[in-house]
Amino acid sequence: MKLRGLYAITDSLLLADGRLLPYVEAALRGGARLVQYRDKSHDDARRLREAEALRERCERHGAQLIINDDAELAARLGVGVHLGQSDGSLAAARALLGRKAIIGATCHAQPGLAEQAIREGASYIAFGRFFDSATKPGAPAATLELLEEARARFALPIVAIGGVTLDTAPGLIARGASLVAVVHALFSAADADEVERRAHAFSALFETP
Repeated sequence: MKLRGLYAITDSLLLADGRLLPYVEAALRGGARLVQYRDKSHDDARRLREAEALRERCERHGAQLIINDDAELAARLGVGVHLGQSDGSLAAARALLGRKAIIGATCHAQPGLAEQAIREGASYIAFGRFFDSATKPGAPAATLELLEEARARFALPIVAIGGVTLDTAPGLIARGASLVAVVHALFSAADADEVERRAHAFSALFETP
């Protein structure tokens, strides 16, 4: 699967009260290629149940499910994982999940972290935040110049994350982002139809003329 397009990231507050599955389904209908299940709670039974339901929806739409920070849950479900800098060894996750699993790495605004992630077997490298972000307000800022430098240096797909909107995404794609990771600009919507409309709009940015 080519890693390019809209990368939808769930948020347990935005998607509370029964919104998780219908909103993610709407994002998939709108063309999301990757869905990251991000839930920091310790309710393992619910997390497993929700992740299984998301995996089924992703499979139906030809997309891939990525689990945030939990390689063991990813291994249990046979899906990918995204690791932050404090979420354990990427090499260990690669050994656990096998050669074909998608494994992403948070590289903040540091190409050196990307080099390390690539050595350890990452499938994509994620830089950010590029803009003010409600999800990661204290994260170090990444620049468009960094994105251009990373595109020139690294062959792996590059994810841009952090405050990405429909207005800012085109500039990120033009400078080398293979995927734009979106939380609020996708899921802070009044209903699932609006999520689908936004997902279509993000996905259309990747269509070559």
